Amino acid sequence: MADTQTDERVKEMSPIRRALIRPELGGICGTIIVFLFFLSFAGDSGMFNIQGVMNWSVVSAQFMIIAVGACLLMIAGEFDLSVGSMIGFSGMIIALLTITFGWPVWIAIIFTFAICVAIGALNGFIVIRTGLPSFIVSLAFLFILRGFTIYLPQTLERKTIIGGIKDAAQGDWLAPIFGGKILGGFFVWLADNGLIETFERGSRAGEPVVDGIPMLIVWALGLVIFGHVLLTRTRFGNWIFAAGGDAQAARYVGVPVNRVKILMFMFTAFCACVFATAQVMEFGSAGADRGLLKEFEAIIAVVIGGALLTGGYGSVIGAALGALIFGVVQQGLFFAGVESSLFRVFLGILLLLAVVLNTYIRRLITGEK
Repeated sequence: MADTQTDERVKEMSPIRRALIRPELGGICGTIIVFLFFLSFAGDSGMFNIQGVMNWSVVSAQFMIIAVGACLLMIAGEFDLSVGSMIGFSGMIIALLTITFGWPVWIAIIFTFAICVAIGALNGFIVIRTGLPSFIVSLAFLFILRGFTIYLPQTLERKTIIGGIKDAAQGDWLAPIFGGKILGGFFVWLADNGLIETFERGSRAGEPVVDGIPMLIVWALGLVIFGHVLLTRTRFGNWIFAAGGDAQAARYVGVPVNRVKILMFMFTAFCACVFATAQVMEFGSAGADRGLLKEFEAIIAVVIGGALLTGGYGSVIGAALGALIFGVVQQGLFFAGVESSLFRVFLGILLLLAVVLNTYIRRLITGEK
């Protein structure tokens, strides 16, 4: 007869404790609270009609794209403070190559992605080879990239905002992948059947107020799914956790820690370039001030989503929920008639609460007092 007794060395975890140590817990609770709050105070303002939902979905998608990269990198035990500057830099490179040098948009986009990923690799390589904290190395790149973002357009065009990209992108095959929309016919059908609102006057009378789902949202959802599957369903995902949890122990069991960290820096740069390209295609211009403070917003979203600042623990779904909270609050304050500058106050408070919660969770996991 098989021995069914439980090994006394294995501690049984209660369902409540198991739920508490889920990294998504903070993001789930925060999302519920935020939605309930704005349903109560801004529910009649149009925030939750189809146009309002699309507005905060687009804002959330922006945060989501950079939060995925930041999340995987933080779980691997590193930080990248150059994300915001990378957004401004890559958008400016696309604009200069297209407008100043006359390159086809698709070539400019591919070339810019190659540059950004190479810079991400360099960032990671310096961290690995020198042993310097990634906080310091990426802080240096923050200033380097921001400086080039201001210097290049001033030198070449005598201005810091480059426009005309939408006209240059007409007929381009790659530009719509970042700046187009999908399911336009479906929304027209919804409008024809009275299921969504239409414009009542002007040149667009009779057209749906929402004419498709922006590719920005598609990219955000695609990156979240990719990041979640990579982290939870693959051997490489286990390597990411191991590299951030205990890098030396991971090396002893054959995990290529250096390669994992460098690849995560490259992926973070890739996500920043996706954000920038979609933004440039949406606005038709690039500005030297684009991406300002986005690196901190990405880190806050990841922390709200349950990632530990010490690495080795976190969730892409949690980071996505943190980004969703950002988008809902930023737009919700507008719909509720609250001064928009209070959004920064909210971010600070939310970061503090998230760090306190995550510290408590870490102590639950490790048994620290």
